[in-house]
Amino acid sequence: MTARATTTWISGPVLRAATDAGFLMREAVAVGEQRLLGEVIRVARNEITVQVYEDTSGLRPGDPVEGSGRLLSIRLGPGILGHIFDGLLRPIDVDIGDLDSAWVRPGMREASPSRFRFRPRVDVGDRLAPGGIVGEVSAPDSVPDAADDDDGSAGGRRLHQRCLVPPDAAPGEVIELADAGIIAEDAAICTLRTDDGREYDIALSHHWPVRLPRPAAKRLPADEPMLTGQRILDCLFPIARGGTASIPGGFGTGKTVLLETVAKWCDADVIVYVGCGERGNELAGLLAEFLELDDPRTGRPLLDRTVVIANTSNMPVSAREASIYTGITVAEYFRDQGLDVALMADSTSRWAEALREVSGRLGELPGEGGYPAYLSSRLADFYERAARVETLAGERGSVSIMGAVSPPSGDFSEPVTNHTRRYVDCLWALDVRRAQARFYPAIHPLTSYSNSAAGLARWWHSEGCTRWETLRRRFLTLLEDEARLERMARIIGRDAMPVRQRLTLICAQLINQAFLRQSAFSDIDRYATPQRQAVMMRLIGSFIDAGDKLLEQGVPPEHISDAPTFRAIMRMGEEIPEGDWERFSELDRELSGTVRRLAEEHVRST
Repeated sequence: MTARATTTWISGPVLRAATDAGFLMREAVAVGEQRLLGEVIRVARNEITVQVYEDTSGLRPGDPVEGSGRLLSIRLGPGILGHIFDGLLRPIDVDIGDLDSAWVRPGMREASPSRFRFRPRVDVGDRLAPGGIVGEVSAPDSVPDAADDDDGSAGGRRLHQRCLVPPDAAPGEVIELADAGIIAEDAAICTLRTDDGREYDIALSHHWPVRLPRPAAKRLPADEPMLTGQRILDCLFPIARGGTASIPGGFGTGKTVLLETVAKWCDADVIVYVGCGERGNELAGLLAEFLELDDPRTGRPLLDRTVVIANTSNMPVSAREASIYTGITVAEYFRDQGLDVALMADSTSRWAEALREVSGRLGELPGEGGYPAYLSSRLADFYERAARVETLAGERGSVSIMGAVSPPSGDFSEPVTNHTRRYVDCLWALDVRRAQARFYPAIHPLTSYSNSAAGLARWWHSEGCTRWETLRRRFLTLLEDEARLERMARIIGRDAMPVRQRLTLICAQLINQAFLRQSAFSDIDRYATPQRQAVMMRLIGSFIDAGDKLLEQGVPPEHISDAPTFRAIMRMGEEIPEGDWERFSELDRELSGTVRRLAEEHVRST
């Protein structure tokens, strides 16, 4: 029997209702005549507290609250890929000709079922366990024969998804199976009979609670990098596949631009982008970018393998609080299909502000910075759902999380940034001065870190960069020495500094300008494969070794930096395209020739 209650008190997105029925904690409810979507967040003896995910204007005491009997859930299926939703996965159809379609209608629950091409991978009589693969689904206009040759990855022309037995379903024997063809998303594709004789249907889609992590067979070691094509990330502060990263930065430092770049170039099969509380104009620009950008992996629009969860600052604040849980649940759904997923949350600071506002309406005692005392545990719940796993079907999938943080006034000691640092593997700290100097990516190499780097050294060694760990440590040491010496140089001038310190500044300048700076507007330099990064890293390492050797022979550092080879190495990212290994080898030979020439000239002059 459906539980019912009567509204007694309303404050913004929070209301209280009197009831004698038994509501579940986190149960989804319908509020008022418009049946607004809400969630039970507190249960007392004869009263429940509900968080409403829509505009509560017009509600009044006495309005009914009707329970659903299940936890707040979203429908997961093939229809979510390539579309835009609000924080509760309700569709937002962006159509310039129909402005009404860009808003979530009051009481809307989910998108209308779509139709897809289904191809079974089991037969009648087979036994299926929870999480098992029933078949493959693709767009209805795809060619059936092409689906047969596709392995399900995004490397082909289109991503072919898989239909799964829900993880909470009972195992059973297939007694009925739909034929291959076009099938509606909510139609039954097979019927299972359990060991106790009970029968139930499986559709292309199923529901899952947003706050409940989806189960996996086991977690796997994070020993593979999620490549982004950005040298400062992949080589100095790498994120593991299934790892976590935080991107704190003040206003205008490029958080959204960096996330967009990673979304385009990272080696993930599916992108889940959560725009949490950001400005509407900024999110509109991002959507326009995703619609126009060609996916470098498939040649199709990037949006085809992206799920955008848009919850702008003018949308209900409570839906913003739920949006990151919706995003991670969607990511886990694709992970369970054996895919690698990258989730971008922009930004968790706006999510925390929504948490603070709802907490204030509940009358809870504020903690540090006015945030609720459970801010830390909520952040942990979110980031801990990132993992590289063996799925229930025996495949391998991963969810990697990158969350932007917008600390007020760029203060990294504020609560959201401070607590986030405890739960992430990588910190990509954006620097205001670098951003103002048009240095992109504006990641500060001395305030950033990666706890995953040590575990990824073996992977880099297998790719041919056997000195990766040594060079990475040397680069960071030189950049740290540069920060210390720059203060001295401003006081006494570079010319008055010892030769060893002047060489350190030259080598650090080369690392910054030739390796860490990367132009997003350059067709050559906007993306770098691991092989190209390794070659550039080795070449800069060779220059540093050559500089040390020449310095020992008495060659002044300025002679080294004035050599044409130094300028050629400085410009190699912009001028040497991907795959032109001969030009890199030629540059290496030029460097060796320059070292000999400078050494000989110094001997003759002395």
